[in-house]
Amino acid sequence: MSILGLPTNRMIVMGILNVTPDSFADGGRFNTTELAVNRAFAMIDEGVDIIDIGGESTRPGAERISAQEEQSRVLPVIEALSKANVIMSIDTKQADTARKAIERGAHIVNDVSAGLADSQMLSSVAALGCPFIAMHSRGNSQEMGSLAVYQDVVKEVVVELTQRVEEAISAGIHSSNLILDPGLGFAKEAHHNWALLNDLEAIKAIGYPVLIGASRKRFLGSAVNAQTPDEREEATVALTALIANKGIWGVRVHSVKPHRDAISIAGFMS
Repeated sequence: MSILGLPTNRMIVMGILNVTPDSFADGGRFNTTELAVNRAFAMIDEGVDIIDIGGESTRPGAERISAQEEQSRVLPVIEALSKANVIMSIDTKQADTARKAIERGAHIVNDVSAGLADSQMLSSVAALGCPFIAMHSRGNSQEMGSLAVYQDVVKEVVVELTQRVEEAISAGIHSSNLILDPGLGFAKEAHHNWALLNDLEAIKAIGYPVLIGASRKRFLGSAVNAQTPDEREEATVALTALIANKGIWGVRVHSVKPHRDAISIAGFMS
């Protein structure tokens, strides 16, 4: 079944649009409405499927901001793009921001806490009737590093994501609206991320579309000796190509055209 009419014959590309001053890869590059909207239209021109708009950095150690501050960053961008015929997701842990973003024209709620950060999130998404991306993590940005302790990371992520699915369905979110993200880099060390990527079948076996968000993350740099986020772009594209034929629903990335091209080439190798 297609989610919001998105393609089902290839992996979809979700383009990251951080309207923040402090996101790890592109903080400050698009932190005004004008810059963010211009970036969004550039991604549309390159063939993006979803634009994921976030107003609060979720990098390790990031400080929380108020819902009002978050909304002042993202809502004008969503309103400006609402007539652009592009699917938008709101990257937020705050239920009030999720509600207002959907009301302004966003289509999907993408919560890196899978509803754990705000007790009203799951019931709010159920009432909105929109797709919900539930990502695996542990703790908040300040404490997640200390919680990256696993006996078997794949089994534990599967168990914890399954629990979030059960909570979401109990709150009234329809199963057809659920998308899962194993949360690479969130309460996980590099070897945990690689273990998850090497056993994507276990994540898929939970029974829902899977989104992978590895773009420019530190664990990729450790594999190719790339120090800065921008230097990790080629490694990110390589990963997209490698998983494009593995039945993964989508990738969340900072650039669009290189990943669309990688997916297209992979389509000839299936």
